[in-house]
Amino acid sequence: MKIGIIGAGNIGGNLTRRLTALGHEVAVANSRGPHTLTALAEETGAKPVTASDAAKGAQVVVVTVPLKAVPDLPVGFLDGVAEGAAVIDTGNYYPQQRDGRIAAIEDGLPESRWTEQQIGHPVIKAFNGTYAQDILDRGHPQGTRGRQALPVAGDDPRAKQVVRDLIDELGFDTVDSGGLDDSWRQQPGTPVYGSRGDVDDIAKALAEASPERTAEWRA
Repeated sequence: MKIGIIGAGNIGGNLTRRLTALGHEVAVANSRGPHTLTALAEETGAKPVTASDAAKGAQVVVVTVPLKAVPDLPVGFLDGVAEGAAVIDTGNYYPQQRDGRIAAIEDGLPESRWTEQQIGHPVIKAFNGTYAQDILDRGHPQGTRGRQALPVAGDDPRAKQVVRDLIDELGFDTVDSGGLDDSWRQQPGTPVYGSRGDVDDIAKALAEASPERTAEWRA
């Protein structure tokens, strides 16, 4: 597939490494410009581009930037995506550590619903509670006993399935965690956040989640 990755930090960089290794055509962008991505491009074969160009023609777009930077993404950066493209949001709200106060999220809006509103396109929430190194190190073939599972939330069943299939290709099982209004179940501070469990563990953790944000994850 043609995949655009916006954000070349730990998650974005390691997804670039794995997805190119699997044979996908990857364009990668960051906030500092393509010239700062030369080393990653040489390592992986990904094409370094501007954030305005990363999604052009892409069947999957990964938005993996700090939440506070989402409103600063280029206007119309998703206008050129392939029809029916799946847009993955990996973001988390870290009010004390990084992002400052975002009133709508403090008032209870799920983080990925807020991101969706900012970028004007439906999103699938995935990889937000995943350790970046695990993307490189913990993938296993389908059917492996105890295979690590990742929760996936979103409203579009077709786009969600595209994302789940891609995660399976990366070497992980998935658990459908519901629509985007239910995606609070995988936000920071919930039992599933950072879990390396299998399908049963992830399903149990999602069921045990509370919608109340703890003090650590409030502004």
